[in-house]
Amino acid sequence: MDTPQRPDLSGAPDEIVTYIEWLESKLAAVPGASQRSRISEVEPSEPPTTENIITISRDGVAKRTPRHLYTRQKRGGMGVFDLELAEEDIPAALSVADESEALVIFTSGGRAYRLPVSALPESPVRARGQSISPLVQLPPHEKVVAALPAIGPDGRKTNIVLLSERGWVRTIRASFLGPSLIQGTIFHDLKEGGPLVAAAWTSGQDELFIATRDGKAIRFAESQVPARGCLGIRLDPADAGVAVCGVTSQSGVFLISQDGSGTIRLMSGFNANKAPGAGGKIAMKSSVVVGAVTQPEDDLLVISRLVR
Repeated sequence: MDTPQRPDLSGAPDEIVTYIEWLESKLAAVPGASQRSRISEVEPSEPPTTENIITISRDGVAKRTPRHLYTRQKRGGMGVFDLELAEEDIPAALSVADESEALVIFTSGGRAYRLPVSALPESPVRARGQSISPLVQLPPHEKVVAALPAIGPDGRKTNIVLLSERGWVRTIRASFLGPSLIQGTIFHDLKEGGPLVAAAWTSGQDELFIATRDGKAIRFAESQVPARGCLGIRLDPADAGVAVCGVTSQSGVFLISQDGSGTIRLMSGFNANKAPGAGGKIAMKSSVVVGAVTQPEDDLLVISRLVR
């Protein structure tokens, strides 16, 4: 008897979808389960590609999966379980890179490491990750906060911008992060705004958009950031920086809150400040903002704290 294909669950009640996906996650953990059993029998969203989705947890557990194995969902979908982690660990970085490329990984202590994508074994969507500790020696108490393709997404990205918890920003030329990078090189001083929380590619001539946990944001010219960095946004004591990206006046920034609510904030309606260091203004009416990206015309990949 042929194995039946997984039906379209887009119209099913949420509790049924949740239960089915729970059963699938249990099946995936059964020793000897076939790859056919572990991967949903659904139509791929695109032809086979060498592009990979790389997921890395805060404690350095990672996996990579071909991008075409992730199927597109309708807005508000339930998601699929993607990475099995210890209870105390959570996802920290979600990146897209070709298997022939490398990743630049940043830690909370401001250190940078290069890791070939191919060094991570290819795995299905639902799979255990593996520790990157044999490849990247993270110092005690430092956590992974970002992982970026070592080549800018459009070939014209020349800088990486770093953001600290207290709103400090600094830009780094891509040439400093090339193949000759000394593993563990420090690019951020913890005395300047606390631990690192985010990193993103910029063109070197972008404006920077910084988002905070309380839903505030600021936008200003990247060229105004000095070589050693500066305060990008002035924060209330209870607030914290969470995301940074390069934008233009035509950009749309995707913001997502802790409860899964999302919106695209157009920069045409979010005026730029004349200089960095000012207090932010409301970008999203939400208690917590957890991410920001700037390609609203493309597919979006989102991962939750429960790795789903």
